[in-house]
Amino acid sequence: MSTLPWYEDVSPGAGALPPRAWYARSDAASLSLGGTWRFRLSPTADSEDESFAAEGYDCGAWGEITVPGHWVLQGKDRGAPAYTNVRYPFPVDPPRVPTENPTGDHLRGFDLPDGWPETGDAVLRFDGVESAARVWLNGEELGTFKGSRLPHEFAVGPLLKRRGNVLALRVHQWSSGSYLEDQDQWWLPGVFRDVTLLHRPEGAARDFFVHASYDHTSATGTLRVECDVPGRVTVPELGIDTATGTGVTVRVEPWSAERPRLYEGELAAGGERIPLRIGFRTVCVEDGVIKVNGRRILFRGVNRHEFHPETGRAVDLATMRRDVELMKRHNINAVRTSHYPPHPAFLDLCDAYGLWVVDECDLETHGFEELDWRANPVDDARWTPALLDRAERMVERDKNHPSVIMWSLGNECGTGAGLTAMAAWIRDRDPLRLVHYEGDRSCADTDVYSRMYPPHAEVEVIGRREDDGPAARRELPFVLCEYGHAMGNGPGGLAEYQRLFERYERCQGGFVWEWIDHGLVHPRYGHAYGGDFGEELHDGNFVCDGLLFPDRTPSPGLVEYKKVIEPVRIEAGTTAGSVRVTNLHDVVDLSAVSFVWSHLVDGESIGSGPLAVPGLAAGESAEVRLPAPPEDEREGERTWTVRALLAGDTAWAPAGHEIAWGQLPVSGPLRAVKTSGVRPLVEGRRITLGPAVFDARTGEPVALGGISLTGLRLDVWRAPTDNDHGAAWQPDERHGLLWHELGLHRMRHRVDAVETDGEAVTVRTRVAPAARDVGLRTVYRWTSDGTRVGLKVSVTPEGEWRLPLPRLGVRLGLPAAWDRVAWFGGGPGEAYPDTRAAARLGRWRATVDELQTPYLRPQENGARIGTRWVELGDGGGRLRVEGDPVFWFTARRWTSELLDAADHLADLVPGDTVWLNLDHAQHGIGSQSCGPGVLPEHRLHAAPATFSFTFAPLAGESG
Repeated sequence: MSTLPWYEDVSPGAGALPPRAWYARSDAASLSLGGTWRFRLSPTADSEDESFAAEGYDCGAWGEITVPGHWVLQGKDRGAPAYTNVRYPFPVDPPRVPTENPTGDHLRGFDLPDGWPETGDAVLRFDGVESAARVWLNGEELGTFKGSRLPHEFAVGPLLKRRGNVLALRVHQWSSGSYLEDQDQWWLPGVFRDVTLLHRPEGAARDFFVHASYDHTSATGTLRVECDVPGRVTVPELGIDTATGTGVTVRVEPWSAERPRLYEGELAAGGERIPLRIGFRTVCVEDGVIKVNGRRILFRGVNRHEFHPETGRAVDLATMRRDVELMKRHNINAVRTSHYPPHPAFLDLCDAYGLWVVDECDLETHGFEELDWRANPVDDARWTPALLDRAERMVERDKNHPSVIMWSLGNECGTGAGLTAMAAWIRDRDPLRLVHYEGDRSCADTDVYSRMYPPHAEVEVIGRREDDGPAARRELPFVLCEYGHAMGNGPGGLAEYQRLFERYERCQGGFVWEWIDHGLVHPRYGHAYGGDFGEELHDGNFVCDGLLFPDRTPSPGLVEYKKVIEPVRIEAGTTAGSVRVTNLHDVVDLSAVSFVWSHLVDGESIGSGPLAVPGLAAGESAEVRLPAPPEDEREGERTWTVRALLAGDTAWAPAGHEIAWGQLPVSGPLRAVKTSGVRPLVEGRRITLGPAVFDARTGEPVALGGISLTGLRLDVWRAPTDNDHGAAWQPDERHGLLWHELGLHRMRHRVDAVETDGEAVTVRTRVAPAARDVGLRTVYRWTSDGTRVGLKVSVTPEGEWRLPLPRLGVRLGLPAAWDRVAWFGGGPGEAYPDTRAAARLGRWRATVDELQTPYLRPQENGARIGTRWVELGDGGGRLRVEGDPVFWFTARRWTSELLDAADHLADLVPGDTVWLNLDHAQHGIGSQSCGPGVLPEHRLHAAPATFSFTFAPLAGESG
């Protein structure tokens, strides 16, 4: 029987030191080895021998590469990224990998800096290498390792020279470890995290464990620092100066995500001084609820892959900080580190800024699900040492972070004895944190019941503790480790989930999937997704499912999520002229929040001022009287807006940053003035009605007050969203595909009559898809008062409509120059029936181009909800449209059909027409690209409907 090469055996590697706690700095010397390395790429693991690792090797013919980095992102001849979600991109024959195994040889010469100590030892640390590496220093082999997102250290002190050191590294793209890293992301080989040389003073600590608990009944914290050598711990602010291993109890302020109180301390051991940032907190499950410091917490979280559109998983500190600040500014309080431990500096930021963290192990074997979990490594004892190595490296590295309150065994690995062994090891090493894993419904090894994408109705059943399954599981807290799939337009239904989280104590929130679209920079497409690099096997744009676009611009989904999870609720009080304010924070009161009011008439503020609100404790509510409305004689729709702002600067946002808002209607929308009094005039092929001109044969308007119009007709089609297209495991909910099958994208319009009786032009039509016996009997009735034109649309379904409609309204074309838009209604961003929480009533302006949402795969976008009126202009004139009732509008330089046909934004070419959709109704969005479909109350069923618009040509710019 042949012996497998080291990169194919199931072991985690050889030669590395035991894992230990990571810390950013100490007074010991260190040397970053990042920067420019010499690089050679080979097509197989054995194309080249190991002579490159020997001293004196001439690498003059090699190229260069930047470390940290991925070689597939640094040159045309270095392979390409590949994206798969579940399926392994190689034959599943564990632990074997293909002979075609791209292998990168790396060389880095370095000198020790002046002042590097003569005594002591040194370790060479690799924080992240995908997927397996073999290491040499000055010609001597140090060892091998796997576990791409985990740290590995090697003792190198005796091998170091003052000058002329050469570090050699051979990295294989595929290894047995690849079977454990099937994590719904780009496959990106390389040295993508820091490489650092660390001096270890004589007698210095190898490892230490900071235990800092909090007793909420006495408001005291107990600090005890375990260390493998004698040392002293000092915390000047608390008056602590004690030996390691000794517990000290003092009065402290606890650490939480809302008030991340850290105490600066120091560990002095064996000639090294290590700064400590200590956060006192205790996490437990009590009465079936997760509590931190004695209080129930609610996760308003996101899943976060590490990603940068240019550098992949090589993410710099500034980008990490930007992520954390964006999270805090959007009311996010928790992160699940899907599906591996992040760069350790990210956890430092979570400690400092305040985020609850579920730290997830570098483990996923999802591709075995395609094989009914046959040969799954987590249920094969031969792999258990590798699994335990991964659990140990995660826990030991991150154990001193107060932000980490749960360890996650991994993601989508099925079940098996290996997971049980991991859970047992973690509990023995760190019994004061919780253990999480979603993949085992029995919850035999976990402290929480975790699920992905359960529908709202099931969440309610679980919240009532009436769900099926083991009785012990019903006693556990419930967390949605993934929900709200943020792929393309969406996710919908977040507000309905949040109401359940707030209603049922057991339901402790969840983590939206996910933080950022993984669109890699591409010369043709702008940002690429699966298949754009020529992959034979890929999962398309499923990698673009984030709340941020690749350039870290917030998507409408993130703006919606911020509103849904806002920690202060502002709503109408029980008496007229009052507002009810509720503090939804888990911990803090409202002393750091200020409130302001404004009073709007038809969307314009006519007055504003501060509003005195008590400093409510977490969970408390109060009703506050609003001031007398400002005097104003104008008639119009009146609305109060109350905003909650930061009263002072924080680490993540300046004073005045808005954290919550609410609007209280005083009077509803004014009904549109009826247009009548003018009789139509028929002249040959033209019909004139006030300022409008119609084609006498089709009844279609061709001009309005000198403005050319085209193509006004009933429209039910939208370019299906990713959530419309849905997931394969829910075929009856894949409405985008079913709409195509029905033919809604190619409706035919039959004109049955054009009538000019009395004071109206009436056009009778039937709108229907070819080859089907369903249709929409549609009547357009036009009237005018001489300056304006009114349109009443009546729609009656015929036949058996088994599907909801995408939209219901009219579409018309305007000249391309009419691209300046103003409206009174919901804004400033897009909104749909189940993504409307963030739509704020007001007056807004944009260009047609600014109305578009640049989803990486083009799809329906940009609808503005609750529109009272909209105006489009060209700088010299404008067309005003009012609705009865209020309506949605979209305006684009291409039709929905062209939008649907595009694969990338670059495929959308502006034409000579602005297409304006005026919609009476829209189908909801849902989360069905990976989660539940559209809730019943947000579905647009075919039913009789009547709606009206008034069109008025006006001169000059919009007011």
